[in-house]
Amino acid sequence: MISAVRPLAALLAGVALLLAGSGLLGTLLAVRGREAGFSDQTLGLIMSGYFVGFFLGTYAAPRLIQRIGHIRAFAFYAALCASAVLLHPILVDPWAWGGLRVLTGAALVGLYTVIESWLNAQAAPAERSRVFAVYMAINLLALAGGQWLLGLASPTGFVLFSLVAILICLAALPVTASRMVQPELPPSPRLALAAMYRTAPAATAGSFLAGLAMGGFWGLGAVYATRIGLDTPGIAALMSATIVGGALLQWPIGHLSDGSDRRTTLAMVSLAAAVVATAMAATGAQDRGLLFTLFFAFGGLSFALYPICVAHLLDHLPAEHLLAGCSSLLLVNGVGSALGPALAGAAMGRFGPVALPTFFAATLAVLAAVAAGRRLLRRRTLAHPAQFHAMLRTTPAALELLPETESDHPEPLPSHPEDPTPNPHSN
Repeated sequence: MISAVRPLAALLAGVALLLAGSGLLGTLLAVRGREAGFSDQTLGLIMSGYFVGFFLGTYAAPRLIQRIGHIRAFAFYAALCASAVLLHPILVDPWAWGGLRVLTGAALVGLYTVIESWLNAQAAPAERSRVFAVYMAINLLALAGGQWLLGLASPTGFVLFSLVAILICLAALPVTASRMVQPELPPSPRLALAAMYRTAPAATAGSFLAGLAMGGFWGLGAVYATRIGLDTPGIAALMSATIVGGALLQWPIGHLSDGSDRRTTLAMVSLAAAVVATAMAATGAQDRGLLFTLFFAFGGLSFALYPICVAHLLDHLPAEHLLAGCSSLLLVNGVGSALGPALAGAAMGRFGPVALPTFFAATLAVLAAVAAGRRLLRRRTLAHPAQFHAMLRTTPAALELLPETESDHPEPLPSHPEDPTPNPHSN
């Protein structure tokens, strides 16, 4: 494991710094927005801007990287992201923040694309799974660690925003100082959504619904924590408990999904997460120890949903279409992630903080019903048996690290839109 990762240490160090800053920023904006008097609905729309920017940046980033190279593109996006972060405390206005969130999302997807395509090019074929596992572990741990930086200064001042910008700038140092050869960024076509849905309806619907739920969490989890009266350390603890749960429980859940029909696992995990979310709604701030435990369990269950969907799709696509299918599934999940904060924010604005876990419960109950319905309707045979991989929603460049998606001579895809680019973390 160490021998596989050591040559990539500079890139992984950049990832850790970048994700720590990104994790802090999402929570900081929620707390600062509440202090500024933004409504829950307004904050939900603002937070949706991040996923919109992530989606748009998916199309712009590969072209820029191909034109100016990985190192200069990373420096460009780091400067753009740091500038957008520093403008937040200067322009405390919902419209300005919405635009800045779009810019931040576009910049971060550019940074992720640089790092992930470089990791993909540098990882030896025999080490790809291990590199992917280490990369995802660093993602989750850095996101969790970033939450605790919230307590270093007041969210109403400039210090924490400056800290986020510093972390993003520091992330550029090991990357821009690297002597590794810059890789090519090959085109990554997508499988037509209709063809993907026909191949794996449960994976397609599940990816969208999981995106709704997790987009709501990333966008409004910290808002919920402030609304139920948690102080700054409490907000950091609640968010990090959810992320740590997602980091620790994906592997046992993935092992379960590898040993059975993944639609059964998807239905069971979704239903369990819906039950936990219902308990979260009933608990509120009355018993904080229980609430934190429930959020830990919720993270462990809900973070596993998208990876199960990816594994289910991989099980049933021909080998030459695997990467294109994953890229399309990522698009569907991204659309759900962009809609989630807006819908959950509107519900919270009308019904209060209890609406967020209720939104989770309703969304995941629908997902459980869809997965169970598909399981009962049709038995499946595996076209290309795959292995579960713990992951966050990321760019297709990272998905290329999965051994299952390797294809030396991809055949033309069935009907699909022209798209010469690769595309979209929790935040």
